[in-house]
Amino acid sequence: MDLGRVRVPPLASEVMSERVELPTTVNGECVFCAIAHGRAEASVVHDDGELLGIVDLRPVTTGHLLVLPREHAVGLGDLPPDVGARMFRVAQRLAGALRRSELRCEGVNLFLADGAAAGQEIPHVHLHVFPRHAGDGFRLSADLRVRPRDELDGIASAVRAALNG
Repeated sequence: MDLGRVRVPPLASEVMSERVELPTTVNGECVFCAIAHGRAEASVVHDDGELLGIVDLRPVTTGHLLVLPREHAVGLGDLPPDVGARMFRVAQRLAGALRRSELRCEGVNLFLADGAAAGQEIPHVHLHVFPRHAGDGFRLSADLRVRPRDELDGIASAVRAALNG
């Protein structure tokens, strides 16, 4: 793919016909912990001592980044609230950098899979930053039917009760 001044390599999915499963551990240690503590390789774009921004080894789109805490936490709820908030602030900065970079993305998606049912493959919380281009082929599919108000009100009530309880 040619985006002007920079030659962007094709995505792995454009080169390989079958998905490669990556290990979730390195020598018995969480792969992201191994990266965070220098025991596994990564291409680092951000390091503030508490959070890392790295280039995803299996990108959805070229320039796909991950933001992860150095300290192990399985899900978003396992992080101290200030660290969770900082993850999103770092992702916001990285999204801006992707837009200004030679990759010249047209948009950005943030995605956090919290739990196996949500698609989390590595049990160490991480926030995806996907640079987007028109026609890049990335899609999320869902049942987007408009729901009845009483159903929506019931969901809102259940969530409010959990917030207050």
